[in-house]
Amino acid sequence: MSLFDLKGKSAIITGSSRGIGRAIAEAMADQGARVVISSRKPEPCQEVADGINKKHGDGTAIAIPANISSKDDLQAMVNETNAAFGKIDIVVCNAASNPYYGPMAGISDDAFTKILQNNIISNHWLIQMCAPQMRERKDGAVIIVSSIGGLRASPVIGAYNISKAADFQLARNLAAEFGADNIRVNCIAPGLIKTDFAKALWDNPETLKRALTGTPLKRIGEPDEIAGAAVYLASKAGAYMTGQMLVVDGGATVT
Repeated sequence: MSLFDLKGKSAIITGSSRGIGRAIAEAMADQGARVVISSRKPEPCQEVADGINKKHGDGTAIAIPANISSKDDLQAMVNETNAAFGKIDIVVCNAASNPYYGPMAGISDDAFTKILQNNIISNHWLIQMCAPQMRERKDGAVIIVSSIGGLRASPVIGAYNISKAADFQLARNLAAEFGADNIRVNCIAPGLIKTDFAKALWDNPETLKRALTGTPLKRIGEPDEIAGAAVYLASKAGAYMTGQMLVVDGGATVT
């Protein structure tokens, strides 16, 4: 059996209708997992699920739209996943918000609150909903997609960076709480990845040039280059790793 095999496992991946979340869902399905595709809009979720089912067989993926800012939506997603798959083995908290691009001095209370709610509290909610069954089975993997923004300052995405730094601590705390029940909780910290979410940071040639100045690989990453890290953390290959942040950034944080 491969160290990365996920056969018999069921995974919820939020924000998985596109970008990094979609790549993670597809990679986990490639390794044998059944996956939940979730974001706010039903049509894109169903499209991704249909593509996975066409490749791996009906029932491999199901689409469950949910707004991560709604606790009721998240609970309904958990309930529907349990009904369809019988259990939840893996939770990937990937969905996030960043409605403001500019200095901290200019951010509105509403925008700041939304960032903290969606990027920290909603992750806590979903993990809290899934952890009891993992603890009962003495097995589970929780992955929070954070960012190298949580390790550095920025004049334009400061509030987002604050939320991502908090995700690192959320993972550490939960790793300590859940470790005795063999539940691993880790973060992935991507660098600049070519997604619609990060478009403001790579679409402008000057902004991209500045971003790549200190990146040894001299390019931005692709979503599937984060997916492998998620498979590692969810599988036997990552069975002794918990409370950590796995940086995948082309070397940007070493310069």
